Amino acid sequence: MKIAYSPCPNDTFVFHALVHGLIPDTPTFEVTYADIDITNNLAASSTELDILKISYAALPWILPEYKLIPCGGALGRGCGPLVLTSGTEAQDASYLSGRKVAVPSERSTAYLLFRLWAAQNVPGGVGEIVVMPFHEIMPAVRDGIIDAGLVIHEARFTYRNYGLSQVVDLGQWWESDTGLPIPLGAIIARRSLDLTAISEWIQASVAYAWADPDKSREYIMAHAQEMDPDVAQSHIDLYVNEFTASLGDAGFAAVTTLLQRAMDEGLVPRMDLASLAL
Repeated sequence: MKIAYSPCPNDTFVFHALVHGLIPDTPTFEVTYADIDITNNLAASSTELDILKISYAALPWILPEYKLIPCGGALGRGCGPLVLTSGTEAQDASYLSGRKVAVPSERSTAYLLFRLWAAQNVPGGVGEIVVMPFHEIMPAVRDGIIDAGLVIHEARFTYRNYGLSQVVDLGQWWESDTGLPIPLGAIIARRSLDLTAISEWIQASVAYAWADPDKSREYIMAHAQEMDPDVAQSHIDLYVNEFTASLGDAGFAAVTTLLQRAMDEGLVPRMDLASLAL
């Protein structure tokens, strides 16, 4: 079975047991490691991948071939994307008017949150949007190649190392505006597969990781792009939580609220939200 997810610590933590044959009665897995922008597009174009980690924001482009799996993904509180600028003095939202902004994917939750926030807070709107791999964004902001960057993952722990400052924490904005957790990464599988079994495998893999986290440490660090072990652990602690074990009613409400707002703003194709029912 072919599976694709990022090399980020939360994904390797979640899937370690499953792809290493540690969950009984599961097939063997061929793993593709790829940045979120790549997996978002693979889901919309590939005919080979069976299970993928994508952004919740990419769901309108992958139906009806794939189905949302209600576990293994990344939702939470206090874990939202940040908008950063260079220098140690924080800029206000008006600074972004007409500016060149880098984003990790135009089919990401981070991007949707940014555009929804900017529509309310940036006079006249932002300027050019540039897609970059997320690990290239902070150096590009620091070096003046772009005016601002939208960052995700462990960047919230490291951006000060680049001499950058925060314009807004989009997670805080989303939570205060909706009261809901932030829907970031989704697990999807082909509808032709046994989706109940896949859900059970992933839940078992999450439970295995929580029960014995040391077992996955070597695997996580081998894919963590020279990340400091403490940062990697902070990343896991932030993004692997109750919603990883089960999306639940609150998680599902967060996903449908995000996509409905995005459809209302014309940021994603129209879709039947009922088709996401768990």
